[in-house]
Amino acid sequence: MQSLRRYHNLLINQTDTDFKRYLYDQLPWNEQLIGIKGLRGVGKTTLMLQYIKSQYGLSEKALYISLDDLYFTQNNLVDLAEDFLSGGGEQLFIDEVHKYPNRSVELKNIYDYFKKLKVVFTGSSLLEILNSRSDLSRRALVFQLQGLSFREFINSQIPANFPSYTLDDILLHHQDISSAVLQQIKPLPHFQNYLKNGYFPFYKTSDIRYHKRLQEMIQMTIEIEIPSLRNTSISMIPGIKKLLYILSMNMPFKPNITSLAGMLGTSRNSILEQINYLSDAEILSSVYKDSVGVGLLKKPDKLYLNNSNFAFSIGSNQPNMGTLRETFFRNQLAQSHSVNIIDKGDFIINQQFIFEIGGKSKDFSQIANLENSFIAADDIEIGSGHKIPLWLFGFLY
Repeated sequence: MQSLRRYHNLLINQTDTDFKRYLYDQLPWNEQLIGIKGLRGVGKTTLMLQYIKSQYGLSEKALYISLDDLYFTQNNLVDLAEDFLSGGGEQLFIDEVHKYPNRSVELKNIYDYFKKLKVVFTGSSLLEILNSRSDLSRRALVFQLQGLSFREFINSQIPANFPSYTLDDILLHHQDISSAVLQQIKPLPHFQNYLKNGYFPFYKTSDIRYHKRLQEMIQMTIEIEIPSLRNTSISMIPGIKKLLYILSMNMPFKPNITSLAGMLGTSRNSILEQINYLSDAEILSSVYKDSVGVGLLKKPDKLYLNNSNFAFSIGSNQPNMGTLRETFFRNQLAQSHSVNIIDKGDFIINQQFIFEIGGKSKDFSQIANLENSFIAADDIEIGSGHKIPLWLFGFLY
């Protein structure tokens, strides 16, 4: 365990606590077992290390471990937890839990055997820890960590300390909120940068290196995580990559599953499964007219890339501005709201608020006379009435 402790101390000393993600203050850190899921690179590891540094410093009452460490080729997690607890440990932080073969059973055993030990673990977006045979659903509280909101991007870049707002706040008071932001920054140049380079916390690098890393993340998810966490054959990998490329070149995509199946030489059900895998992995986002009966074999009504940055990393075309706007809006709202598509308008939020997304000249002709209808308009700093700046929806978390 001493080698793990040395690595722990090294990481804690290197961790910056100046900027913390939105989830940091929302997590019930004192619960016995909590999990954090999310895309590679969104900051799950940093979140845990910041909490350790803030609450424990270099005290041996906390321990960070990563389950891809070679230590765990010869040692198991339950034994380590028992040794840590008997040595005065209080809280164990486990990274990359999806890389540990017996994760569900051993987390359950740790929960059941060591009641005084608090555990925080992280895993892939594809992790289905609550559906496993060990039945962790009654034990673990699992939270999803999204990439940076536009607000977080600004706060980490300036730095600034802009607060988040509820959707109701923005709908009712958007002019006041926009005016307060405008007293400190001009948001539109930052917004254009965010759409291309701002969703992941490692954005502070060159454009080429940033998007190369995104491509590598997507490749690893398709080549390693989908086969291992969804028990799929590696023979499906080329087909999934080809499907993703075709979809990315035509976003937002209204799927014709039969046509896609013919194009890729596979079955309808296989195409739906692959779309589902890519959506679970947070590479794609499946959007439906309603959320009733959503399942593995239900065709999405529309497909988007998960975030606007991916549009610059997948495919070879310059992304369409209208698509980037819709992708941004869907992504930011989906963090804590239901997002569906609707016949008149682009999206309906919480089955209550209808939105049309567009540029500064977008008018209400397409959603005229619809109750609770709004325009989220790009290229404006401040709105009027039910016309709200698109960038402001990046202040929801």
